[in-house]
Amino acid sequence: MKARALLALGTLGALALLSGCGAMAPLQAWGLIKAADTAGTTAMAYAPGKAVNTVHHGEPVMSSLCIEYNRMTPLEDLVPALQLELREQGVASRVYESGSGQQECRYWLRYAVTIEWGTPPLSSGYRAYLSSAALSLHHANGSLMASSAYAVDSDYGTSKWSTTRRKLAPVVKAVITGFTS
Repeated sequence: MKARALLALGTLGALALLSGCGAMAPLQAWGLIKAADTAGTTAMAYAPGKAVNTVHHGEPVMSSLCIEYNRMTPLEDLVPALQLELREQGVASRVYESGSGQQECRYWLRYAVTIEWGTPPLSSGYRAYLSSAALSLHHANGSLMASSAYAVDSDYGTSKWSTTRRKLAPVVKAVITGFTS
């Protein structure tokens, strides 16, 4: 038994003296695999969203609009994300409860979203995330000017854990300008 232990210690000592090519290669390879997995998971988790099902009737970009607040959407960063992205497109916005501010607004942005729960990469707790969103832009009389949507892609879910703003950015751009890229 003692001879076996000495043999094992001797073997480990000899392996430690070898270059990294022999003894350390499996550990280094494992480290690279873990790093690549982490990088891939992180890149997939925080990819930008994509605008889909865009309809735009060629209206010129407006300087301001009103956002109709949807109380059925419990995602606290949704409206701030919309307003920041509208500002990126050069459009000022105000938020009103449904049915108020009708006289003051020539254009209205309305939204509907779906929230789901899941565990983000490298995390152990559940968190709510925006899984789909539909935006529609209307004249004050209710006629549709443009619409577009976001949905987590069904293949890999590359934007699933992106911020709400990153998910909505291309959708807001599509609704305002008609461009989806």
